[in-house]
Amino acid sequence: MAAAGKALTPLAMAILELLHERPMHPYEMTQLMRQRRVDFRVKLRPGSLYHTVERLEAQGHIEVVDTQRQGRRPERTVYAMTGKGRDTFTDQTREMLATPAEEYPEYPVALSAAAELDRDDALDQLRMRAINLKARIAANQYVIGQVLEKDLPRMYWIDHDFAQHQRKSELDWTERLIADLESGRIPWPDENKPHLSIVDDKDSPDAKTG
Repeated sequence: MAAAGKALTPLAMAILELLHERPMHPYEMTQLMRQRRVDFRVKLRPGSLYHTVERLEAQGHIEVVDTQRQGRRPERTVYAMTGKGRDTFTDQTREMLATPAEEYPEYPVALSAAAELDRDDALDQLRMRAINLKARIAANQYVIGQVLEKDLPRMYWIDHDFAQHQRKSELDWTERLIADLESGRIPWPDENKPHLSIVDDKDSPDAKTG
């Protein structure tokens, strides 16, 4: 099980996913990830990809199967997935599908801190977020449009579909927040009033078990 050892990073999972298709060298992996817009969901840098490939090899998840040279270009090492890599990938995929991860995105942190800003300043930033979300939604829709033209099975691009749904939901929620703040339905807090805890000390799990 992946949970028994150190979990694979999102980039490592993306590499092993590619190697299900065929053996590849790191440069080809990078090009394919960019073509398929894997960088929409995985932080992709050439240096980090090569480092992850080296780590996967050291862990026994992939192995060298060939070296290639074209003209005067540097020699390229071709990697294939091992049985251990396939098993680890499968186990971690099952675990990630079934179990919601405790992730810590920035937006809730910013929303919590927003009341420390001036109301008009906070609204300006929320409006800018809405503009940025619309741009990302449009960019992702373009990618989905290209995929639809190729008539690829939906499960091959379901991650883009999910990301699009997330961004649209976030945009809808953010626009409603902006409207509520503008109309006063959500009043801006009085800076002179003390902050109150959402959960009373006496209601916290620690208080009950302590």
